[in-house]
Amino acid sequence: MSDDEKPGWFGRLFGRKGTPEVRPAEQGPAEDKPAEDGPTGEPVTPDPLSPASESEGQPDFATAADDVSHVPPPVSEPAPDDPDKNRIPDELEGADLQPEPQPPSEEVPQPDEATAEADVPTAATDPAEKRNWWSRLTGGEPEEAVPTEAQPPAEADIQPVDTAAALASDAVSGAAEGTEKQGWWSRLTAGMRRTSSALSDRVTGLFTKRKLDATTLEDLEDALIQADFGVETAMRMSEAVGKGRYEKGISPDEVRAILATEIERALEPVATPIAIDSSKKPYVILTVGVNGAGKTTTIGKLSLKFKAEGRSVMLAAGDTFRAAAIEQLRVWGERTNTPVISRAQGSDAAGLAFDAFKEARENGTDVLLIDTAGRLQNKAGLMAELEKIVRVIRKIDPEAPHATLLVLDATVGQNALSQVELFSQAAPVSGLVMTKLDGTARGGILVALAAKFGLPVHFIGVGEGVEDLEPFAARDFARAITGLPKE
Repeated sequence: MSDDEKPGWFGRLFGRKGTPEVRPAEQGPAEDKPAEDGPTGEPVTPDPLSPASESEGQPDFATAADDVSHVPPPVSEPAPDDPDKNRIPDELEGADLQPEPQPPSEEVPQPDEATAEADVPTAATDPAEKRNWWSRLTGGEPEEAVPTEAQPPAEADIQPVDTAAALASDAVSGAAEGTEKQGWWSRLTAGMRRTSSALSDRVTGLFTKRKLDATTLEDLEDALIQADFGVETAMRMSEAVGKGRYEKGISPDEVRAILATEIERALEPVATPIAIDSSKKPYVILTVGVNGAGKTTTIGKLSLKFKAEGRSVMLAAGDTFRAAAIEQLRVWGERTNTPVISRAQGSDAAGLAFDAFKEARENGTDVLLIDTAGRLQNKAGLMAELEKIVRVIRKIDPEAPHATLLVLDATVGQNALSQVELFSQAAPVSGLVMTKLDGTARGGILVALAAKFGLPVHFIGVGEGVEDLEPFAARDFARAITGLPKE
């Protein structure tokens, strides 16, 4: 094939679909060669799919260098098979050929069927043998599963039934003995340790070997804001620390004492225990709050406390949205020998509250505790349902509910301010219950709530047990949050 006839890259790309064929040297260009006659004398028609026919009439835009670089090598005919290639040489003919001795190799033991099955990783492998995520990520060997101690679940509105049963059983035992397993002050200081440690560390770092100046007070104000005391409260407390002490040395203990005094002063007006009016039978207490705040658990704990005071109690499982809440309240009722009014999941909560109120009145019950479903404060439909519950209750007694407790989770921080504001618009919130103070380093939110709303704080919770929910005392709280010992 001449240089003019060689298909270039563009030619092969756009025109030629097969591999170019290399013709023998004596064969001329395909277009110059006359058609050969076949065996019968008829002209042979070229195959339209052959490389030569495909290249005819197609443009060739390639350069000479491109043509040369892409010319395929000539195809060589395979060598004929040598009939003597497997013949044994004459010098070895008749010799006793033995294989060359090989060194003994260790025999690999074949695992039995049980071992082989155990070595194959499957989805049904024992959880203790599974490779954990770190081993799979790093490619390391699977780590041996180490049993860990079961951690008690955090106090929450959504709890499994067995947790509620355990708490209720512990409550009954404590009530029967009439004694506390641990003093309240010890539980309070242990529960408030996260907040007090964070605050004490900042105070110690600011006022150790350093004179009081404007920068130090600003840093103290920032520390109080981070503990969710609120901006106004933090400014007032930092001013109290700096009053008459500028450019003077002050010890961290003195600062903590001043802060404790200011906290107690802010909380003293709201530290009010709940008062049950015996003239109202039943005294209706409605509990409200967002999901997971601890309403159902709080009701169970309060029922035991009221029974310990010699009052008869009835529980109403008004959280008809969550089946676990109904069962949880039933367990509390069984353990404390308290009647529980409940309906099937999905029933009308307002209708259940109405029936429970009527039955409690007929039985002469002292206290009726009504549970409600958790709802977000920004959901208008759910808040309207809460308003309906209040309206239905007031058809029996215009003054009911006699107390509406908003249960707040201390771990939500500043969001608690929004909850109080919006829940107060849907229900007549008369007091607060603050739970999970042991799970946050921002226990100062209670001070911010008192400064903004002034609502009574009836109970605070610092743990899961029944004894971990106690009436709120301003002085104890102020000294525990600042890390000072009890006076």
